[in-house]
This record gives sequence, C-alpha cells and structure tokens, in this order.
Amino acid sequence: SMMYALPKAADSTILTRIGVESCGYALVTLHRPSNVDDKAQLQMLFEVLNNIAQNIDVVFPVHPRTRKNMVSWTMGDISERIHLIDPMGYIDFLRLMKNSVFVLTDSRGIQEETTALGIPCITARTTTERPVTVDIGTNVLVPPEHDALIAQSARVLRGEKQPWRVPELWDGHAAERIAAVITSQYS
Repeated sequence: SMMYALPKAADSTILTRIGVESCGYALVTLHRPSNVDDKAQLQMLFEVLNNIAQNIDVVFPVHPRTRKNMVSWTMGDISERIHLIDPMGYIDFLRLMKNSVFVLTDSRGIQEETTALGIPCITARTTTERPVTVDIGTNVLVPPEHDALIAQSARVLRGEKQPWRVPELWDGHAAERIAAVITSQYS
C-alpha cells in the first residue's frame, strides 16, 4: 500500500501548508496509553520535544487521545518550533514521513514504513511487534524516558545512522506473490 501511495504523496502540498517545505524537521506521533494517558509521562515527552525543537522543527499530528490529555493537563511552554497539527490523511502523512529527518513514534506501522523508506526511526517503547525493523532496519527501540530519548535524537541529528537495509520481500509486490500462490492452488 505504501509503495502504491508514494507517487501520490509526491504531489501532496502538506509541507507548504504547514510551513516546513524549506527546512528539516522531525516527525512525531504519540498515541499509546502508556505514553499519553499519564500526566507526568506526557509532560516529560513534551520536555523531550522542546529539547529536540532547539535544533530542528518538530511536526506533530496530534492523535485525539493525546490532544484531549494535552488540553486537560498543562504541558508547560511549548516551543514555537513544534507544529501541533490535526491528524491527516495517509497521502499527506506519507509525504511528511518521506521528507522528515527522523521520526519519533510509538506506532507499530510507522516502524515498518520508515524502514522501507530509509528514514531513521526512534520508537519510544520498550518492545516492538516489528523486531526486523530494529535488527536490520532504521528503527531504534528507546525506552520512553527523558535522557534516553534526548540522547538518541541527538545521535540522529549528528548523522549517526545505523546501517540498514530493506528486509527481503519488502518490495511492494506482496499482493502479486499472494495472487500467484492462490492462482497456482486453484488452477
């Protein structure tokens, strides 16, 4: 699906609409209850984002659960370099992901997509359902803790990228292979 959508994403105007077309930025998605349903944890994550924003713009499409908690709890001062935007459609999000310097997330699917795109990914979790993205991909699993997240963000911003490769068969042709197997079974 992502490979199919990439050409459409190239036509997205999202970068211009939010004002980041001429600068590097980090893309952030945070929605897991363990990260956003605890006031102290969410406040700490915003401290991390403010720290990152000292060096690079941050684009943060805010999940409804996260936004609700942000409104309920005081997050402190939020840097002007953090672009808090509403969630968007997949094509616009794919454009944001493809053009980002790195992604900070707690999402499963984004770990796969960044690996396929070659975008450094920091996953703010202690486990992943996608270990191949850590073993050979662009994903680094980082405990959702202040110092660990800041340290890994700084490494990525210094250009310290880990060697990576796209996992075997992640070429956008899975549907064709599946159809061939089904066809061979029923022909």
